[in-house]
Amino acid sequence: MKTIAIISSLKDPAGINIRNSLLEMFEFEKINRKFDGNDIFVHSEIPNKAVISYLIEDELIFAENIDRKIDADIFIFASKHRSKENTKSFAIHPIGNWDKAEFGGKEKSLCPSSAVLLKNLFSELNNTAKNSGYEMTMEATHHGPYVEKPAVFCEIGSTEEEWAEKNNGNIMAKTIMQGLKNENKNYEIAVGIGGPHYCNNLNKIALRTGIAISHICPKHHLDKLNEDLILQSIEKTQEKVDFILLDWKGLGTEKQKIVGLLKSMSLEFKRTDQII
Repeated sequence: MKTIAIISSLKDPAGINIRNSLLEMFEFEKINRKFDGNDIFVHSEIPNKAVISYLIEDELIFAENIDRKIDADIFIFASKHRSKENTKSFAIHPIGNWDKAEFGGKEKSLCPSSAVLLKNLFSELNNTAKNSGYEMTMEATHHGPYVEKPAVFCEIGSTEEEWAEKNNGNIMAKTIMQGLKNENKNYEIAVGIGGPHYCNNLNKIALRTGIAISHICPKHHLDKLNEDLILQSIEKTQEKVDFILLDWKGLGTEKQKIVGLLKSMSLEFKRTDQII
């Protein structure tokens, strides 16, 4: 039996919205104990999986080592998303820091990621939210909390209005539950390097091909990318990584450095422009 913990924060209105939708739309039962002073609910209708909803007091990005307090195999953080442009959006991304830990987590430390889970969630998001008028995107790996179990953030963006919109909570709740039902593991597994924070080319790869992507290092962190971080991205992918996926145009001035680094490490790589 695999246990999936869905974590919401009392300080995060989008996370509370998603939690409320989960409890209203699916068969969750309250169990006879609390966590952080709040009720715990479990859903047992997915074969071989227990999905448990937790509500915590801390901000999600600072809930460091919560995997030591909650016994689960996978952590899904239900969260708000902010953007400078206040774009209406839904976002999904792995967690960790390529550089400084300015928003939780540890400096230059990535957290475990499941490429299969990310792909399944992103695919379901695009099915569930296709008529919403919202942008749907994966994001590059960023922020905390630091955990040592596979983790993903599922986010509603980008203002208080969107965070509280009931239908948005329903969309993300459906996305999470349906994504957890999909057991397709016949994917090629890749780590993504290059491109913007909102991963346009990698989004297309995830939706149009049989490639699943775990960690993503965006172009604004390529100057910090080194052998240790690349090894972390591979070792902290739950599945065996088949190759490195390069957003070729999105490598900019770091292109030769990255290619040279991958060759020196004897790592196979493929270019997005040769796939789509």
